[in-house]
Order: sequence, then structure tokens, then C-alpha cells
Amino acid sequence: MIQGMTNRILVIEDEDRIRQFLQRGLTYENYRVDVAGDGPTGLALARENPPDVVILDWMLPGMDGLEVCRRLRAAGPVPILMLTAKDTVGDRVIGLDAGADDYLVKPFAFDELLARIRALLRRAAPTQPEVLHFADLNLDTGTRQAFRGDRAIDLTAKEYELLELFMRHPRQVLTREVIFDRVWGYDFGGESNIIEVYVRYLRQKTEAGGESRLVHTVRGVGYVLREE
Repeated sequence: MIQGMTNRILVIEDEDRIRQFLQRGLTYENYRVDVAGDGPTGLALARENPPDVVILDWMLPGMDGLEVCRRLRAAGPVPILMLTAKDTVGDRVIGLDAGADDYLVKPFAFDELLARIRALLRRAAPTQPEVLHFADLNLDTGTRQAFRGDRAIDLTAKEYELLELFMRHPRQVLTREVIFDRVWGYDFGGESNIIEVYVRYLRQKTEAGGESRLVHTVRGVGYVLREE
């Protein structure tokens, strides 16, 4: 057993078989587990007993997982792992943009689920807030707010993580593999364009005021944060 009885996991899943499987398996791994079969019940449980990680099914009756995810995210920074049978890159982007921190396609291996949970718990561990600087770009890790000069930049959870990675490694070429590992914690697959999508989002937001480009493509390798 890996964890002590300290981490609480909330499973919001409407399929009885999967919900019971997760409850048994996670309890065996020494997690405290709460379960809900629909979105409103899951939200109520999250308010009553704040979890350390939420495992959330996309297709839920009444209120779908995307709406539950948005409400959980609006209420706080709890890590959210979304489970779904939807496996296209577009679906994954929608789930991540709704506020999910990770994404696991059904059917899944339980060992992989455990690894994802451990990664989410590591990322959620408290760190001392600081303000990162590069050129006229500033990133406050406490408020998760970015500024280009005096202009505020609103970032989604994944955009923030990607920008923080670049700003902690300025002028260092980061390969696609490194970015996958550090930001998503797993590989979407060699043909996935998820990194390109999020780099494009970052460029649009950091250059929206006509500023110079800071995130550059290193063809065939990856990306680098540097001045032109």
C-alpha cells in the first residue's frame, strides 16, 4: 500500500460497477474514499468533506461532468482527474479547458490511475509562492496571475502550468517529451497536437497587446522561452 490514511478521494461516477471497483481498489490502497452517482451529490460531498483529489466521470445524469468540473474549479484548486470514453484530442482539450487537471480514457489500467493520482497529489503539495520574471512577462505563482507589462493575462489551469514551466527554464529548449511529462504527466500519443494547441493559446494571450513573441518553436525538437 502506497499512501497513508491521509488523502481523501471523491469519486463521482454513475456506473455502479466502475464506482464500486474504484471504491474497493482505492480503499485497499489506503485512501479515504467518498462516492457519488451524480453531479449534485458529488458537489454536496465536496462541500461537506473537501477531497484531495476528485475522480470525475464526463457522462453523468442530470449535470454532466464538464459542468461539475467547472463548479468544482470555481470553488477551489482541488485536483480533478476526468474519466471518459471520449478519446479525441478535441475532447481532451474541452475537458482540460473546463478545469480538469488530468484526463484518463476508459477502459483504463488501475495502476495507471494510481500513478495519475500520485502525480496530482505531488503537484498539489503546497509550495512557497513567488513571482517569476522574464523580459516584461511576470507570473505570480501564488495568485496564478500573469502580466505582460501592466496588462493582466487570464490563464486556464493548463495554460498556467505550461507558462510556469517555460518561465522556470528560460532560454532552455524544452522537448515535447519533457513538456508532456511536466505539464500533462503522460503522453497523449506521438501524433497528438495538444502542445501546439496550448502554445498557440499562450502566444495569443501573451501577444494580445502587440507585444513581441517570447515562446518560440525549435523545429523538430520543442519550444523555448527567449527574447527575439
